[in-house]
Amino acid sequence: LLDAAFAQLYQHYDDGEGGFGGAPKFPQAMTLEFLLRQYERTGNAGALAMATHTLRKMANGGMYDQLGGGFHRYSTDAIWLVPHFEKMLYDNALLARVYLYAWQISGDAFFRGIVEETLDYVLREMTDPAGGFYSTQDADSEGVEGKFFVWTVDEVKSILGDADGELFCRYFDVSEQGNWEGVNILHVDEDIETVAQATGVSPEQLRVALDRGRERLFAAREQRIKPGLDDKVLAAWNGLMLRTFAEAGAALARPDYLDAALRNAEFILGEMLDGRGRLFRSWKDGRATLNGYLEDYTVIAEGLVALYQATFDDRWLFEADRLLQIVHEHFWDDENGAAFHTSDDHETLIVRRKDFFDNAEPSGNSAYATAAMRLGRLLERYEYAERSESIFRIMRHALATQPSGFGHLLSALDFYLRPSREIAIVGDPADARTQALRQTVYERWLPDTVMAGFDPGAGQPQVAGQPPVLPLLADRSLVNDRPAAYVCRNFVCNLPVTEPEALAEQLTV
Repeated sequence: LLDAAFAQLYQHYDDGEGGFGGAPKFPQAMTLEFLLRQYERTGNAGALAMATHTLRKMANGGMYDQLGGGFHRYSTDAIWLVPHFEKMLYDNALLARVYLYAWQISGDAFFRGIVEETLDYVLREMTDPAGGFYSTQDADSEGVEGKFFVWTVDEVKSILGDADGELFCRYFDVSEQGNWEGVNILHVDEDIETVAQATGVSPEQLRVALDRGRERLFAAREQRIKPGLDDKVLAAWNGLMLRTFAEAGAALARPDYLDAALRNAEFILGEMLDGRGRLFRSWKDGRATLNGYLEDYTVIAEGLVALYQATFDDRWLFEADRLLQIVHEHFWDDENGAAFHTSDDHETLIVRRKDFFDNAEPSGNSAYATAAMRLGRLLERYEYAERSESIFRIMRHALATQPSGFGHLLSALDFYLRPSREIAIVGDPADARTQALRQTVYERWLPDTVMAGFDPGAGQPQVAGQPPVLPLLADRSLVNDRPAAYVCRNFVCNLPVTEPEALAEQLTV
């Protein structure tokens, strides 16, 4: 089924510009993650090339904000040049995550740079002081779409001077005639070496000039009237960004990203729950409103599982489990499988529907499968896999024939079908040796893996209704008083290791 889905995607792939189909082009981050998983599962270099070529084309295009970071909503053309200039939280969460995975696979610093620029943008412009993430930055400023983001040659040279201005304009395709309605959307057509040779400078000189130019033009742009901001905080969209900040914080060793994830989790659990512990959908100006939908519960559960794996604070794991228990009680269809979009105590609707389609963001059911299977392995709750199986069975034909609509569900199915790998790390988190073991895992993309850990000085986490410790952590201990890592397949474990090099060797098998 996964191979059939890949074959369908390949038929619609744009070899020249990346992406799928023609104009308008949407980023389809979840489909790109599935391509990366296909590469990891099969070794198909074509799947990797499809994903990385698309990611590079998007990040070099006008759909990416070349000065401030972050992606616009979609490209109105087939070449990623002219975007719809709105910036959505969910797009930037999903795209930053797939660029992170591309960096973990390839080690290419270009992809890491896009992750950091995008998340730095979110911290700078889309984060509420209380810890929530805002929904949208508008396309218009002063009533004109894109005005905040475009440039003329005179504007560039007045800020950078003639020498740097010439280099900047050459690299980012800024011309007198413009590349869109008489003005210029910054984008990159040629690499540093090609432009350096054409302009008679060294690649290093060009890099320095471009970095200086970006910094100065960004500062000048900050003086313009900014696009409007929708500062509403939506639960599911925050769950997407929570997961991305947690994973990026761990993988990139960025404490500020991990802190943003922690603050967001605290915000959601402190500001967006009612007296019964049920989620609200929306928050604005200190007030939470509207009943939560399925995706609010399941996407936030995904984020909390990721936060547990980045911190080993069992609170987040158990909160994720609690949210899925609410799904089972109030959303689940016990007769036919899968979950409804609304709870059984939501306002009465003519039709109580189920959503499976991963459109611009994951569906509630695909997010359920993603979160539940990880939780099921960590907590040894086998019924979670059974519930996820019901979703796969219902959508099995559509997954093979319409894969672009089910990127997140395909990735969940890929996780389900792989032999499982589990990693347990035991050690004081403040100990540099523990940190080195953890970082050896975090810096790799391990799409088949769940991870747990604890500090033996603090004791092991307790799970209500379960054995006294998490199953993966049972009988785990330090080795000769040194932090240790245990790598397991289907809960059958190798001998523990205490050195990062030995751990890295086990992870390559």
